[in-house]
Amino acid sequence: MNAQQPHTPVTVLGLGAMGRAIAGAIHRGGHPTTVWNRSAGRADDLVAQGGVTLAPSAAEAVRASPVVVVCLLDDASVRDTLAALVDPLAGRLVVNVTTVTPNQARETATWAAEHGIEYLDGAIMAIPEMIGLPVASLLYSGSQAAFDTHRNLLELLGGARWFGEDAGLASLYDLALLGSMYSMFAGFAYGAALVGSEGVPAAEFAEMAAPWLTAMTGGLAGHAEHFDSADYTAETQSLTFNKAAVDTIAEAGRDQGVGTEVIAVVQHLIDRQITAGHGKESFARIFEGIRRPPTGGGGNEGR
Repeated sequence: MNAQQPHTPVTVLGLGAMGRAIAGAIHRGGHPTTVWNRSAGRADDLVAQGGVTLAPSAAEAVRASPVVVVCLLDDASVRDTLAALVDPLAGRLVVNVTTVTPNQARETATWAAEHGIEYLDGAIMAIPEMIGLPVASLLYSGSQAAFDTHRNLLELLGGARWFGEDAGLASLYDLALLGSMYSMFAGFAYGAALVGSEGVPAAEFAEMAAPWLTAMTGGLAGHAEHFDSADYTAETQSLTFNKAAVDTIAEAGRDQGVGTEVIAVVQHLIDRQITAGHGKESFARIFEGIRRPPTGGGGNEGR
């Protein structure tokens, strides 16, 4: 693929909130922008601003541009849409920013290669309102040539980082980060429910939880050292010590009549490691139970 021209035409397939934000940022960046959406009406605001073209069909939308950004609901909708566009997509670049699993991204990349379509998988670490702002971050993997050629275009959406030729890597990082986020929010919900059982507003609890959780992120690097080295020597508090604390947190939840499912997961991870003989090691040892979960009839966390 040749070096990107200053105003490469771009097509956006899918005009949900994120797709509309992407199309708007690309258009503001000076690129002729064509859009298509399965249901009508989603492009009205974009078209009304001038300079954005609504294509009557997905095929015509694809033919309008050498770069096609796909932002649909899920992997199934991506497959269904692209399968009908094999001929017009040949020789073009598909940038798929739909949330998919790493294996789904790899399968789409393989399909694209088989049909002469260049492919980049993208993961959006932002909400629609953040697109085009410095706080937005987008992760990419797949064709390095495509990423290098179109980096200026991609950076209209937010900070752009390429993770490698393996098309599944961007999705892998995306889902790992989201998994960490959802687990944190679930923990906050448990804490809010616990104090809320005595009438404490969640907003008041949030004022305490935010700086506390922020301070605790300072320990991530230390945990990562344990994970990477597999040395779980406890410098201060052992798993057995932490078990007493976590069991007490769960007991308080039961006493207060709130659901304890969130903290029960942590209890289970601790208990498995202690049962396997690692009670004197650090809390970070639960990582082994996550990356090597029990299979079949017994656990295999012991190292």
